[in-house]
Amino acid sequence: MAAQTQRAVLAGGCFWGMEELIRRLPGVTATRVGYTGGDVPNATYRNHGTHAEAIEILYDPERTDYRTLLEFFFQIHDPSTKNRQGNDIGLSYRSAIYYVDDEQKRIAEDTIADVDASGLWPGKVVTEVEPVGPFWEAEPEHQDYLQRYPDGYTCHFPRPGWRLPERAKD
Repeated sequence: MAAQTQRAVLAGGCFWGMEELIRRLPGVTATRVGYTGGDVPNATYRNHGTHAEAIEILYDPERTDYRTLLEFFFQIHDPSTKNRQGNDIGLSYRSAIYYVDDEQKRIAEDTIADVDASGLWPGKVVTEVEPVGPFWEAEPEHQDYLQRYPDGYTCHFPRPGWRLPERAKD
């Protein structure tokens, strides 16, 4: 019998580019974009208050794991820029990990420590690590956006040769 699907919620700038790259990972079974981590109930594109643009990921833990998802997340966006990715500037475009349980929190903090120790980014990680809260699904026109508009805007891309080493443990 297959293991139950697990959930991850990540924010790293414009949700279109994040969704397009993450959906391709082995073991990812579903994605949807939306708003989370803020103050407005029933958030929308026009009214999302302090929410971040985020992606909800469902994945098969027999085919991938949370650490692998986070390593890819840190490869495809710059976690050292506060409230910004590419040309997108503002609180909506912050880097954040919304953990669903204590194990995800532990893995997130450990992965961030590895990213900081690696020197792969020009500065220290500013990614927020917060418990997951309500996730407000974005409007249909934002779902699968780059599937429908392959030449649409994105500021996310895999960096060739980028590989996160684990730091030496004391």
